[in-house]
Amino acid sequence: MFWGLNEGKISIPSGDLNYISFGKGQKNLVIIQGLNVRDIKGAGTSLALMYKMFTKDYRVWFFDRRSIVKDGLTNWDLAEDIYFAMKALQIDSADVFGVSQGGMIAMALTLEHPDCVSKLVLGVTSSRANETIEKVVGRWINCARNKDHVTINKDTFSLMYTEKYLKKYKLFMPLLVRMIKPKDFGRFAILASGILDFDCYDRLNEIKCPVLVLGGALDKITTGEASVEIAEKLNCKIHMYSEYGHAAYEEAKDFNNRVYAFLLE
Repeated sequence: MFWGLNEGKISIPSGDLNYISFGKGQKNLVIIQGLNVRDIKGAGTSLALMYKMFTKDYRVWFFDRRSIVKDGLTNWDLAEDIYFAMKALQIDSADVFGVSQGGMIAMALTLEHPDCVSKLVLGVTSSRANETIEKVVGRWINCARNKDHVTINKDTFSLMYTEKYLKKYKLFMPLLVRMIKPKDFGRFAILASGILDFDCYDRLNEIKCPVLVLGGALDKITTGEASVEIAEKLNCKIHMYSEYGHAAYEEAKDFNNRVYAFLLE
């Protein structure tokens, strides 16, 4: 049912990296997730279902963040991890799809290793930390340092999703905000800090592969303007969801269809 689903671990120069792969296609698609309070280990089935439309044409790869993190870790470092993981798995090139912080990492990977990226999709992300990102992520980091996962979750849900979505799941929200908890608050804070230090805006014109930008006009985390800024700098395709925010990749029913159509052009 799950299209050759495999969950494994790969050794790279910075340590170990968990990964998930599925799909029976001949091409490779690397999907880079955003900042998360949990690792991807054990999430293979849910990810395979979420991205099942890609499984005919692609072998889909998800790479987790490195197992051991230290202060000063950057998105550029995380991009290098993915590069080394791809090489270890003999993935010479791939289409790359990054969401939120994953989009930042995807841009860094494309800039540092352009031959590894055939096409690039950037979802609800930014090429640099703006005022909104600094306030929101800074607040999450402070909460993590105080081991306050409830406030992180409440803040995340209220900023990411539309009122309609939150109303639909309002009975489950009190339980979710308490259940979803980082295994390591320090790890979460370090990974989040990498967002605040990231800035590749002035280098964007070095990206030569085809790019699609997908953004949410109501984005309260990276802002819709950040998506527009990337597309204008690259002079690339863009679609802005006027009715969605940062969780457009979950709420917009045609989000994956747009990614898929672009990749197969």
